Amino acid sequence: MKRAASALEAELTRLTQLRLRRARATVSARPDPDRRVIVLADGRELIDFSSNDYLGLARHPALASAMSECAAHAGAGSTASHLVCGHGAEHARLEEELAAFTGRQRALLFSTGYMANLAVMGALAHRGERVLLDRLSHASLIDGARLSGAAVRRYPHADATVAARLLASPGAATAVLASDGVFSMDGDLAPLPDLAAAAAAHQAWLVVDDAHGLGVVGASGRGTLEHFGLDAAAVPVLVGTLGKAFGSFGAFVAGDAELIEFLIQKARPYIYTTALPPPVAAATRRALALAQAESWRRERVLELTARFRRQARELEVPLAGVSGTPIQPVILASAMAALSAQRELADAGWWVVAIRPPTVPPGSARLRVTLSAAHTEAQVDALVEQLARACARARSAA
Repeated sequence: MKRAASALEAELTRLTQLRLRRARATVSARPDPDRRVIVLADGRELIDFSSNDYLGLARHPALASAMSECAAHAGAGSTASHLVCGHGAEHARLEEELAAFTGRQRALLFSTGYMANLAVMGALAHRGERVLLDRLSHASLIDGARLSGAAVRRYPHADATVAARLLASPGAATAVLASDGVFSMDGDLAPLPDLAAAAAAHQAWLVVDDAHGLGVVGASGRGTLEHFGLDAAAVPVLVGTLGKAFGSFGAFVAGDAELIEFLIQKARPYIYTTALPPPVAAATRRALALAQAESWRRERVLELTARFRRQARELEVPLAGVSGTPIQPVILASAMAALSAQRELADAGWWVVAIRPPTVPPGSARLRVTLSAAHTEAQVDALVEQLARACARARSAA
């Protein structure tokens, strides 16, 4: 045990020296949803530009009311897995509404997006087959592919030409081609039309995790598939999460009835876990209705995103790529520079978290700025000015 403990200590020391050791910030209150204020345990009040609450729904009173009303008659927990006695009326209604929202025959609820991706990859890919992933795919897709037992190949980021070449390469048949719809650390979109054509040509399942697209991207907020005009035939497996634009918690897989029934029978992360609490499902139903009825939320966050990008370019803030989504990465290269900028921003009243390897590739440490419909123009303008100063100092000091 002493040797094992010593190894742990050595690794923690190494991470600390490389500025890669993670630390949690405890949020004690979120008292003012209209100003995006969070209060940390040390008493500091900061304006939050790091959450994924793109539509500003997480603290909407209607969600809290739906959750409270449901808990009063259904209780706080589901008490069992979906296949025992944990599948309630709110779950069933939410699945129907998610299927309608995404234009699919059926949807299946999961407790987290991570579990949904593990479930899909493990059920559709097997030992002796192959899985292809974008180099910047979410960790849950990577882990799901590895756990499936299939051989895993990763193509250069957003390079559909290489993906098609790998699909056509000799060897094991490719069971699954998987990609994020919107990449969580860069905010750019996957080349889904080309990936769909390549997957169809080689009879591979195309799995799209649109966690950061649903609710925001597309003419009516139905995600990256709507943006590209792709239907269920082109993208047979759609994964979505409920804790980002919809401000709640959980995830789902949407597809044809046969696919969903297959997952119910074969997906271990679905079969062997407690169902999502019914009050959470009730709150999510309310959020889904609000997101569709109040299209101004999606329009608002995209307007603020364009404003942020325009002013950041004018002040030479080092933005990465061409993201038109609320995810705006500010590249500072080194972990030390990113942490330094985060500290300076926090001292000035802003919560913008540094993202470092291994979450992002080495040499691409960044501040991940995320916009919300609940932000104001004045907040965006002030943040950009502070970012310009903090980034300039962080880069010169690194």
